[in-house]
Amino acid sequence: MAKRYEIVLKRNLCDRVNEYVIYAPLVAKHCRAGQFVILRTDEAGERVPFTICDYSREAGTVSIMVQEVGLTTMKLASMKEGECLQDFVGPLGNPTDLSEYKNILLVGGGIGSAVIYPQGKQLKKEGKSFEIILGARNKDLFFKLDEFQSFASTHIVTDDGSLGDKGFVTDKIAELFENGRQFDVIFSVGPLGMMKFVAKIAEKYGVKSIVSMNSLMVDGTGMCGCCRLTVDGTIKYACIDGPEFDGSKVDFDEAIQRSTTYKHIEEKHKCNIRG
Repeated sequence: MAKRYEIVLKRNLCDRVNEYVIYAPLVAKHCRAGQFVILRTDEAGERVPFTICDYSREAGTVSIMVQEVGLTTMKLASMKEGECLQDFVGPLGNPTDLSEYKNILLVGGGIGSAVIYPQGKQLKKEGKSFEIILGARNKDLFFKLDEFQSFASTHIVTDDGSLGDKGFVTDKIAELFENGRQFDVIFSVGPLGMMKFVAKIAEKYGVKSIVSMNSLMVDGTGMCGCCRLTVDGTIKYACIDGPEFDGSKVDFDEAIQRSTTYKHIEEKHKCNIRG
């Protein structure tokens, strides 16, 4: 039997992106699409949030997809199947609720595709009408395409045109609307800049926009204030008020500026690890 927080499966999905299946039965028992966990790799590790991208209540496992970009993700990348995480806390945050919408467009950019995976899986199970747009810099950065395509009509776009259509997710959104597609809501996850422009194009076509904010989070309970952002002129906390918000009301410029706060510290950590 697996040990608590054991990595029961580690799989490379694309360049510097790995899927980790973690044995955490209590988390798996309660989690839902849209929620996240906070983990530590070891006793001295930092607390880092990751969105739940899949789960099995029967097996007691939770899946996360991690892009190697900073200290903790580099530590995770060095861990092997059979090793155990120090902590794996969750589920945290509010689950996705798209129950009031009839025609839904899911948009994932880069690693954000991992976040819309459980939404697609759930919407398919519910028999909802929806389409999917996945975007990335090039063809080597996509994963689980067969699964996405089994959920619903899936549109692929790449910056360099190496897979699907050349362009950005916003280009494909505009194309769908111009071709007469009707959507009640656009649910997008990806880089802050991408979500900012998805929210703008949704507003242009008079459609509701929901974004998942991958802000800086530490304790996941609203105590530290690291994940604060401004929504409709009011301070909110992504960990307890979100992580999903009305995209038309998010101050993206502020969020983008705050996201770079600790970039120099992360670079220093990378140098120490590689040193």
